[in-house]
Amino acid sequence: MSAASMAPSKGANGDAEASRDFVTANIAGQLFGLPVLGVQDVLGPRSVTPIPLAPPEVAGALNLRGRIVTAIDLRRRLGLPAGEQARSGMSIVVEHGSELYSLQIDAIGEVLHLEAERHEPNPPTLDACWRDVSDGVYRLDGQLMVVLDVRRLLDLVRPLAA
Repeated sequence: MSAASMAPSKGANGDAEASRDFVTANIAGQLFGLPVLGVQDVLGPRSVTPIPLAPPEVAGALNLRGRIVTAIDLRRRLGLPAGEQARSGMSIVVEHGSELYSLQIDAIGEVLHLEAERHEPNPPTLDACWRDVSDGVYRLDGQLMVVLDVRRLLDLVRPLAA
């Protein structure tokens, strides 16, 4: 994917917010979206080295082309039941505060180009833990895609709502 193909599309009036592009991920059967411009890489299963005394959400560290990357267990971070993604899943690499993070997911989806007017605020029934890290939702053919805010997702100092 080139940077030009990942740029937000402009509407008829030149508004860059007319549409947004998301990389989708499946975690425990739920569809999540990450803004495509924040995604650095998508990785297959990798060996992760545990980090002693790390927060429970930190699965460990991995080496990505000579750079140490912190692996985050998104199931644990989002309060979902443990799964097999550590051995068989994939991960999405994002940058936050000049550091790289590998977000462990069950499966990668596709890149979706969605119109901005379809974006909705978080519904009141959305799990409180998810509301803390979500930037809204999109309703897609009977499925709800929760848009993750990477900055809030990686704020490991602040625990998510119970």
